[in-house]
Amino acid sequence: MHWYELHNINTVDTPAVLVYPDRMRDNILLLKETVKDVQCLRPHIKTSKMVEAIQLLQEEGISKFKCATIAEAEMLGMAGAQDVLLAYQPVGPKANRLLNLVEHYPETRYSCLVDNSTSAVAIAALFAAAQKVMPVYVDLNVGMNRTGIIPGDAALALYKELLHLPGITPLGLHVYDGHLHDEDPVIRREKCNAAFAPVQQLAEAITDSWAPAPRIIAGGSPTYAFHAEREGVECSPGTFIFWDWGYRQHLPEQQFEYAALVATRVISVIDDERICADLGHKAIAPENPQPRIHFLNVPDAQLMGQSEEHLVIKVPDSSLYPVGTVLYGVPLHICPTIALHERVGVVEGNNCIDYWKVIARDRKIMF
Repeated sequence: MHWYELHNINTVDTPAVLVYPDRMRDNILLLKETVKDVQCLRPHIKTSKMVEAIQLLQEEGISKFKCATIAEAEMLGMAGAQDVLLAYQPVGPKANRLLNLVEHYPETRYSCLVDNSTSAVAIAALFAAAQKVMPVYVDLNVGMNRTGIIPGDAALALYKELLHLPGITPLGLHVYDGHLHDEDPVIRREKCNAAFAPVQQLAEAITDSWAPAPRIIAGGSPTYAFHAEREGVECSPGTFIFWDWGYRQHLPEQQFEYAALVATRVISVIDDERICADLGHKAIAPENPQPRIHFLNVPDAQLMGQSEEHLVIKVPDSSLYPVGTVLYGVPLHICPTIALHERVGVVEGNNCIDYWKVIARDRKIMF
């Protein structure tokens, strides 16, 4: 029996995400081995979205986290996380929701991003009125071209402005270089260093302006190891805890194990070489072209078509996969796949022994 197969698969309805805690622990330990100090780690929890996954990280001494939604930030408060960066600029009601979290989870130290004066002033006014101070990081655009301010004079001026706004206090700089995904790690490192150079210059300019040295939070899975080598820089990998087919192909130097799979059943045999499984794009991340999943027990499968609840698969001999056959697959992109499921099956000793609620998939938990 393969490591991923279940003895009691007949008790598990499909499509289903299965997680393997032993392999998750191995991935966490491997992550720690790839950095010089666990204190430089601030994992992004957009991948797991589960209290139980956070607890596994905490057991290994990881106390700082990064997230993208208010629900994820709330889930981290529920888990007793010490330090949480909402890596998002709260606009409109999100700022009020963040204030509610700060008031409800006083033991968790929350912070957020800003990239412009208008947003900073609004956040500052809200927190000052509540007699609170929100720590913030200036979000920098180093080529992702999604959010952030380009490191330079304007960013320095914004940082100086933040120093004098009641209701907020600047802690440092946030850098996400998610546009860097070259398969060759040497090229990826060179581009990462080039993108980071103006960030370092900005940090030095801030210090020269008689402000405290800014903390820097940088990178994602493709570049975390490079940033972890820098003094005083925290790095934010996320996918490592489960890993996926996409990163296995594009980050060959990273040796994390698959720790989350999607199980699906054959529900119809179409002809001699085509079968249909109950894996529509409501159950696996659909933002990429096919193949969106790689089946470990059908490696030569070709994905022919997909709709909301069906996946048509071409195989050399459909007689080998009668109705009811269970296929175990590694998603191309695990993060949004997890968010499509309310719960995941927990596998130990080739049995599904429990279920974990994917609580932060919701847009709102309480706040």
